[in-house]
Amino acid sequence: AVYVVESGGGSVQAGGSLRLACKVSGLPVDATDMVWFRQGGGNECELVSLTTRDGSTRYSDSVQGRFTVSRDRAGNTVFLQMDSLKPEDTAVYYCVADGPLSGGTCFGLRGYGYWGRGTQVTVSS
Repeated sequence: AVYVVESGGGSVQAGGSLRLACKVSGLPVDATDMVWFRQGGGNECELVSLTTRDGSTRYSDSVQGRFTVSRDRAGNTVFLQMDSLKPEDTAVYYCVADGPLSGGTCFGLRGYGYWGRGTQVTVSS
């Protein structure tokens, strides 16, 4: 079985930083696509970042230059470093292993890949 657990969410003021962690068991993080989605209160899941098996990462335009993904192979963990946070970054952040490669309705996307339960990030102005 594959399990995905996110951690590191919280509340921060605009301009601050948070680092989310995604611990995966049952599947090496460097053997699959690792995706971060966020759901900001509606039904849409925005793709934040996509890291392919070779380690290359693509970011959404909204976070490009502010968010950075890294991998810890030994700990089988993926990190999302979020800097210069803005109120519009407020959302539940989900880590997905072997997940969808684009955004869409969260309900539809959840049928693909292995999802964590999510972690709340709140950015106040």
